[in-house]
Amino acid sequence: MTHRSEISVETRGEGDLIDLTSEVTDFVRSTGITDGTCHIFVGGSTAAITTIEYEPGLLNDFPSMLEKLAPRELDYEHNKRWGDGNGFSHVRASIIGPDITVPIARGAVVLGTWQQPVLVECDNRTRRRVVYLTAMGE
Repeated sequence: MTHRSEISVETRGEGDLIDLTSEVTDFVRSTGITDGTCHIFVGGSTAAITTIEYEPGLLNDFPSMLEKLAPRELDYEHNKRWGDGNGFSHVRASIIGPDITVPIARGAVVLGTWQQPVLVECDNRTRRRVVYLTAMGE
Protein backbone atom coordinates (compact mmCIF):
# COMPACT_ATOMS: atom_id res chain seq x y z
CA MET A 1 0.00 0.00 0.00
CA THR A 2 1.25 3.51 -0.85
CA HIS A 3 0.25 6.80 0.79
CA ARG A 4 1.33 10.31 -0.22
CA SER A 5 1.23 13.72 1.40
CA GLU A 6 2.87 17.14 1.10
CA ILE A 7 4.23 19.61 3.62
CA SER A 8 4.40 23.28 2.63
CA VAL A 9 7.18 25.20 4.37
CA GLU A 10 8.14 28.89 4.32
CA THR A 11 11.88 29.31 4.85
CA ARG A 12 13.89 32.31 6.02
CA GLY A 13 16.61 31.71 3.43
CA GLU A 14 20.17 30.42 3.55
CA GLY A 15 20.99 28.34 6.61
CA ASP A 16 17.41 27.81 7.76
CA LEU A 17 16.96 24.28 9.14
CA ILE A 18 13.38 23.17 9.66
CA ASP A 19 12.54 20.17 11.84
CA LEU A 20 10.06 17.91 10.01
CA THR A 21 9.79 15.25 12.72
CA SER A 22 6.25 15.91 13.91
CA GLU A 23 4.84 16.21 10.38
CA VAL A 24 6.56 13.00 9.25
CA THR A 25 5.57 11.01 12.33
CA ASP A 26 1.95 12.24 12.12
CA PHE A 27 1.80 11.31 8.44
CA VAL A 28 3.16 7.81 9.02
CA ARG A 29 0.81 7.24 11.94
CA SER A 30 -2.17 8.32 9.77
CA THR A 31 -1.35 5.76 7.06
CA GLY A 32 -1.86 2.71 9.24
CA ILE A 33 1.32 1.16 7.80
CA THR A 34 3.04 -1.00 10.39
CA ASP A 35 6.15 -2.06 8.45
CA GLY A 36 7.67 -0.30 5.45
CA THR A 37 9.47 2.89 4.52
CA CYS A 38 8.82 6.61 4.37
CA HIS A 39 10.49 8.60 1.62
CA ILE A 40 11.01 12.33 2.28
CA PHE A 41 11.84 14.50 -0.78
CA VAL A 42 12.09 18.24 -1.34
CA GLY A 43 11.43 19.69 -4.79
CA GLY A 44 13.96 22.27 -5.93
CA SER A 45 17.68 22.38 -6.61
CA THR A 46 18.65 24.72 -3.76
CA ALA A 47 17.17 22.85 -0.78
CA ALA A 48 18.00 19.52 0.81
CA ILE A 49 16.79 16.89 3.24
CA THR A 50 18.93 15.19 5.88
CA THR A 51 18.88 14.18 9.53
CA ILE A 52 20.62 15.93 12.41
CA GLU A 53 20.27 16.34 16.13
CA TYR A 54 18.05 19.42 16.08
CA GLU A 55 19.70 21.39 18.88
CA PRO A 56 21.11 24.95 19.07
CA GLY A 57 24.77 23.97 18.70
CA LEU A 58 24.22 22.03 15.49
CA LEU A 59 21.79 24.64 14.17
CA ASN A 60 24.82 26.98 14.24
CA ASP A 61 27.44 24.40 13.24
CA PHE A 62 25.63 23.11 10.17
CA PRO A 63 25.55 26.40 8.20
CA SER A 64 29.17 27.05 9.21
CA MET A 65 30.17 23.65 7.86
CA LEU A 66 28.34 24.34 4.58
CA GLU A 67 30.18 27.65 4.22
CA LYS A 68 33.48 25.76 4.46
CA LEU A 69 32.41 23.11 1.93
CA ALA A 70 30.95 25.51 -0.64
CA PRO A 71 31.87 29.10 0.23
CA ARG A 72 29.37 31.78 -0.74
CA GLU A 73 32.03 34.03 -2.31
CA LEU A 74 33.67 31.57 -4.72
CA ASP A 75 33.58 32.41 -8.42
CA TYR A 76 30.72 30.08 -9.51
CA GLU A 77 30.07 29.60 -13.22
CA HIS A 78 26.35 29.39 -12.42
CA ASN A 79 26.44 33.00 -11.20
CA LYS A 80 28.14 34.16 -14.40
CA ARG A 81 25.46 32.53 -16.51
CA TRP A 82 22.36 33.44 -14.49
CA GLY A 83 23.45 36.40 -12.33
CA ASP A 84 21.40 35.26 -9.35
CA GLY A 85 24.32 34.80 -6.95
CA ASN A 86 23.18 31.40 -5.70
CA GLY A 87 25.74 29.08 -7.28
CA PHE A 88 26.86 28.10 -3.78
CA SER A 89 23.24 27.17 -2.96
CA HIS A 90 23.06 24.64 -5.79
CA VAL A 91 26.39 23.08 -4.79
CA ARG A 92 25.43 22.82 -1.11
CA ALA A 93 22.05 21.26 -1.89
CA SER A 94 23.71 18.77 -4.25
CA ILE A 95 26.23 17.71 -1.59
CA ILE A 96 23.48 16.96 0.94
CA GLY A 97 20.86 15.62 -1.49
CA PRO A 98 17.12 16.13 -1.94
CA ASP A 99 15.84 13.10 -0.05
CA ILE A 100 16.11 10.44 2.60
CA THR A 101 14.22 7.22 3.25
CA VAL A 102 13.51 6.09 6.81
CA PRO A 103 12.12 2.75 8.00
CA ILE A 104 8.67 2.27 9.47
CA ALA A 105 8.42 -0.41 12.17
CA ARG A 106 5.48 -1.19 14.43
CA GLY A 107 3.58 1.76 12.93
CA ALA A 108 6.20 4.41 13.68
CA VAL A 109 9.11 6.08 11.91
CA VAL A 110 12.41 4.58 13.06
CA LEU A 111 14.81 7.34 14.10
CA GLY A 112 17.69 7.43 16.53
CA THR A 113 17.16 9.06 19.91
CA TRP A 114 18.72 12.35 18.77
CA GLN A 115 17.92 12.10 15.05
CA GLN A 116 15.40 14.37 13.35
CA PRO A 117 14.60 14.73 9.64
CA VAL A 118 15.17 18.33 8.54
CA LEU A 119 14.78 20.54 5.51
CA VAL A 120 17.95 22.52 4.82
CA GLU A 121 17.42 25.78 2.96
CA CYS A 122 20.50 26.55 0.90
CA ASP A 123 19.16 29.40 -1.27
CA ASN A 124 20.15 33.01 -0.72
CA ARG A 125 16.54 34.17 -0.30
CA THR A 126 13.34 33.14 1.43
CA ARG A 127 11.47 30.34 -0.30
CA ARG A 128 8.25 28.37 -0.16
CA ARG A 129 9.23 24.70 -0.23
CA VAL A 130 7.11 21.62 -0.76
CA VAL A 131 8.27 18.43 0.92
CA TYR A 132 6.78 15.27 -0.54
CA LEU A 133 6.14 12.28 1.73
CA THR A 134 5.54 8.77 0.41
CA ALA A 135 4.93 5.87 2.78
CA MET A 136 4.95 2.31 1.46
CA GLY A 137 4.43 -0.94 3.27
CA GLU A 138 1.90 -3.14 4.97
